[in-house]
Amino acid sequence: MRTFPTAETLKRAPFGLADVAVIVTALTVLALIAHLGSDMMAAFQEDVPLPEIDLDPRRLPYYAGRSTLRMFIALFFSTVFTLVYGYVAANSRRAEKILVPLLDILQSVPVLGFLSITVTGFIALFPGSLLGLEAASIFAIFTSQVWNMTFSFYQSLRTIPRELDEAARLYRLSRWQRFMKLEVPSAMVGLLWNAMMSFGGGWFFVSESEAISVLNKEYILPGLGSYVATAIAQENLSALGWAILTIAVVIVAVDQLFWRPLVAWSDKFRLEQSASAEVPSSWMYDLITTARLPSLLGNFLAPFSERINQFLSDLSRWLPEPAAEIKEGNDRWFNLLLWLITGVLIAVALQFVITTVGVGELIRVLGLGVLTLLRVSLLLVVATLVWTPVGVAIGFQPKLARLLQPVVQFLASFPANFIFPFATIFFLRSHISLDWGSILLMSLGAQWYILFNSIAGAQSIPTDLREMADDIGLKGWKRWQRLIIPGIFSAWVTGGITASGGAWNASIVSEIVSWGTTTLQAQGLGAYIAAATNQGDWARITLGIGMMSLFVVGLNRLFWRRLYQLAETKYHL
Repeated sequence: MRTFPTAETLKRAPFGLADVAVIVTALTVLALIAHLGSDMMAAFQEDVPLPEIDLDPRRLPYYAGRSTLRMFIALFFSTVFTLVYGYVAANSRRAEKILVPLLDILQSVPVLGFLSITVTGFIALFPGSLLGLEAASIFAIFTSQVWNMTFSFYQSLRTIPRELDEAARLYRLSRWQRFMKLEVPSAMVGLLWNAMMSFGGGWFFVSESEAISVLNKEYILPGLGSYVATAIAQENLSALGWAILTIAVVIVAVDQLFWRPLVAWSDKFRLEQSASAEVPSSWMYDLITTARLPSLLGNFLAPFSERINQFLSDLSRWLPEPAAEIKEGNDRWFNLLLWLITGVLIAVALQFVITTVGVGELIRVLGLGVLTLLRVSLLLVVATLVWTPVGVAIGFQPKLARLLQPVVQFLASFPANFIFPFATIFFLRSHISLDWGSILLMSLGAQWYILFNSIAGAQSIPTDLREMADDIGLKGWKRWQRLIIPGIFSAWVTGGITASGGAWNASIVSEIVSWGTTTLQAQGLGAYIAAATNQGDWARITLGIGMMSLFVVGLNRLFWRRLYQLAETKYHL
C-alpha cells in the first residue's frame, strides 16, 4: 500500500527537499493559471459563433482546467463577499433587518435567473473580449457557492461563546482585532466545511454556467460542463463516461492538494479546553509546514502585515460597538419604512405579472410551487434522518473522518447532473414518473449541505464536553438529547436552510431532464422557470422567480428563522 511521507520523514530528508517540492508545485500552478487565464481574454463577438466543443477525450484536461479555474475564482469572490456581508449583518441590527431577508431572496433566485439578467450586461462590460462571457459564467458559479457560506459565517458570529465576547470587550479590542482574533477564528471550522460544500455545489451548476441557453441565445464556453452538455445532446455515452472519469480525478486532486491541508490547518481554531485526542492530517500540509520557504516568506512579510494590521486596528477604533442598541422609536420608524418599501415592490411586481400573464397563470404557478415545496420538504426530512447521524459520527471520530472525508468530499463535489442522462434512461426504461424521480435528482445536489454542517457542528463541540458525557455514562438517545442536538443545532439549522435553498435551485435542472431528443418533465416550479428562461419569456421568468422567492423567503421567515432564534437563545455553547 502506498504511503505519503510524514513531517518527521521530511525533516530527516536532505536540506531543501520539501522546499523544492513546494516551489515546483507553486510554479506549476502559476503557469497553469497564466495559460488558462490568457484564453479567457480571447476575442469575442456576439454575432460570431464560438468554436464548437470537441468531444475528443484528449481535450478533457484543458476543459477541466478551464472549469476548475472558474470555480476557484468564484470561490475567492464568495469568500470575500461572505466575510463582508456576514460581518455587517451580524454586527449591525439595522443592517441585519435588510441584509438577512435580502440573503433569503438572493438564495431563492435560481442560477438561470441570474444568468438571464447578467449575461448581456457582462458582455457589454467587456466589448470584443471573451472576458465578459467568462465573467457571467463565474458570476453564475459564484451565486451557487456564496449563500451557503454567508449563512454559515453569519450564524457563527451570532453564536460566539459569551465568555469570549466578554473577554474581547474587557481587553478593549478594536473592531479589526476582534474580527481577526475572535470572529474569524471562531467561525473557521464551520466556514471551511461550508466552503467545501459550496465548492462541490458549484460543480452541480457548471453545465448551466458554461453551456448558457437564455433569452433564445446560446453561448458555449470551453469546460467540463459544456463538454457534458454536448455529449448529452449527441447521445455520446463514451464521451460522457470520459467526462465522469475526468471530474472524478479533478475532485480527488482538489481534495488532496487544497481541502485536506485546510482541514488539517483549521483544527487549531477549535474551541477547546483540552487537547483533541487525534488531529486531522494531510501529507500536503506536512510538506508545506516542513519546508523552510513558507516560514522565511512569512518572516519577510511580517513587518508589512503588522503595519497593515495596526493601521486597520487604529482605524476601526473609531467605529461603534458591534450590534449597538437602537432607540425603540427610531427602530419602529425604520421597520415601518422597510415594510412600506417591500409593499411597493410587491405591488409593482404583481401589477406587471397580472397585466402580462393574467391571474389564471398566477394561480397555476402557485400550484406548481406547492408541488415543488412538497418535494423539497420530503427531501429535507429524509436527508436529516439519514445524514445527521453520519455527520456526527465523522465529526466525533478523527480516524473515521480521515477515512471518510475524501469519500464524502467526492460525493458532495461530484456534479450529480453529470449522471442525469443515465437517470433519464433508467426512468424511461422503468416507466418511473419524473414527478417522483425528480426528488432523487434534487437530493443528489442538496442533501450534502446537511451532512457537511452536521460534521462541522460535531467537530465544534469541545472535547471536554464529550469526555464529560462519557464519564457520566450518557448513551443512546440521552446523549443525543443532552449533548449532540444542542451542540450541532445551530450548524444543522444552517445546513437545513441552505439545503432547502439548494433544493429549490436544483429543481431547475431536476424537474426537466434530457437525453438527446428525449425530454422528461415533472410538474413543478423548477421546470416552469427552465422553460420560460429558454424561451426568453420575461413575464413568466419574472413570475416563476418571484414565486420561488416567495416560497423560499416565506419558509425561511416562518420556520428557519425561528429555529435560528432558538439556536441563539437556548442551544448556545
